[in-house]
Amino acid sequence: MTTFVTTSGPKLIWEGGAILGEGPVWVDRENALYWVDIKNSAIHRLDPTTNTRNSWKTETPIGALHPASNGGFIGALKNGIHKVKLDPALENAILDFLIDPEPTQKDNRFNDAKVGPDGALWAGSMDDLEKNPKGSLYRITKDGVTTIDRDYVITNGPAFSPDGKILYHTDTLKRTIFAFDLDNSGNARNKRVFINIPLENGHPDGMTVDTEGCLWVCHWGGWRITRYSPEGIELMHIKMPVANITSCVFGGDNHQTLFVTTASKGLSDAEKEVQLHAGGVFSIELNISGPATRYYDGGFI
Repeated sequence: MTTFVTTSGPKLIWEGGAILGEGPVWVDRENALYWVDIKNSAIHRLDPTTNTRNSWKTETPIGALHPASNGGFIGALKNGIHKVKLDPALENAILDFLIDPEPTQKDNRFNDAKVGPDGALWAGSMDDLEKNPKGSLYRITKDGVTTIDRDYVITNGPAFSPDGKILYHTDTLKRTIFAFDLDNSGNARNKRVFINIPLENGHPDGMTVDTEGCLWVCHWGGWRITRYSPEGIELMHIKMPVANITSCVFGGDNHQTLFVTTASKGLSDAEKEVQLHAGGVFSIELNISGPATRYYDGGFI
């Protein structure tokens, strides 16, 4: 039986003005939220307790950033996977190239990534022109790159069930979220349709899970975040004050705060006048929690 969720209204916590805000990750060891603006090639950090803010530029668009078990970070950028060092005294992130799973796909970039139950980085690529199905989902460690799935125009997610047995991954343009069975060695099998998003709700974008195994899906162009049961049934949704909801993560002291990134990309001037906070970061207080932060532990760094 799933919890009946109560929710506060969305609260703007960072005006942001991001073109393509994405990839929020709560870092427990710092009690801080990190997120990226892909098109502005930027990483941002917020300490919600002190309201301390830091920002760093990257030399190329960055799709995702995740903490590593050794205290550093790993990032998925347009030109591959990098070790990332963030010094508050510097304006630019320090990048150390590790590997590029797609050295010949010059029009591709990485769009979203998560650390899996196995400690590996699961990263999805996409066609930056948003036209051709050249994107793939990869599992990445120092031992190599495994292609999990392919033929996506825009990848999103991924997300993992709390027990680590289910992988969720999104084909955004097809408005479809897939599920895979996952074993302890990082093998994904039995791909199947988990949810088809109706046209009126926009396109599925980033997502996360709660401790009950329910999936929280952000809707690009849908003005909403939807909670689905482990069976794919819509349980509830949260209305948002902007249209393009890109991703979300549970964080805060008790992991009962949902942090949400948004985007201003694609909006007309008239739409921006209505959606004054498009590209901002929001927080929503809930009565249910998400799982603790996973740290990358797949080698390299």
